[in-house]
Amino acid sequence: MRPSQRANDQMRPVTLERNVARYAEGSCLVKFGETHVLCTASLEDKPPMWLRGQGRGWVTAEYSMLPRATATRTRREVTAGKPSGRTQEIQRLIGRSLRAVVDLQALGERQITIDCDVLQADGGTRTAAITGAWVALHDCLKWMRGRSIIKDMPIRDHVAAVSCGVTHGTPVLDLDYAEDSTAETDANFVMTGTGGLVEIQATAEAAIFTQDQLAAMMELARNGIIRLVELQKEAVA
Repeated sequence: MRPSQRANDQMRPVTLERNVARYAEGSCLVKFGETHVLCTASLEDKPPMWLRGQGRGWVTAEYSMLPRATATRTRREVTAGKPSGRTQEIQRLIGRSLRAVVDLQALGERQITIDCDVLQADGGTRTAAITGAWVALHDCLKWMRGRSIIKDMPIRDHVAAVSCGVTHGTPVLDLDYAEDSTAETDANFVMTGTGGLVEIQATAEAAIFTQDQLAAMMELARNGIIRLVELQKEAVA
């Protein structure tokens, strides 16, 4: 039995709460069990300098963890003068995941920045961030269309993410920290609403994993993302 008493294919309770940040063009508070991430979308009426004059926009992301999101205080990265390698990797993953489902040409010469701030961490912060970031981005684009900044919604599909792992030789879905910290294999899957793969991250932590275990994790992830996309659809309906 898993530490959380969940079935191997059972996710933690997931909620997506919109419009939680007064000033942001789009926002979502996403909760995967005890992992809570605030995602806000901010519009800038110009693209990055390197993209100007090309007639298309950009979607990017920043990620951070509040000092007491974890059991012991984590030093703010701003005091170190630069984000950690982990932070850079996660925010790039979020940005890539969102851009995979956005028509950047239709966005015009504008940039949308999604800020993902972890309020409380219990495993799966990057997957929760991607799932909530899509809702914040959707609402930002809807805000733009409502003000005739764009003509059509440039978002082409849903995108969501979930973690999987192998614990005690068994593939399981949506690891919390207790499992993530002891798993033999740790994996993250990013998929679109139509079932397309955006990114797979899988690492043997304590033992190598087999092709059959990878296939089993992918099947768990696919079913989990179907559920997450359903929740996204309900949230923005």
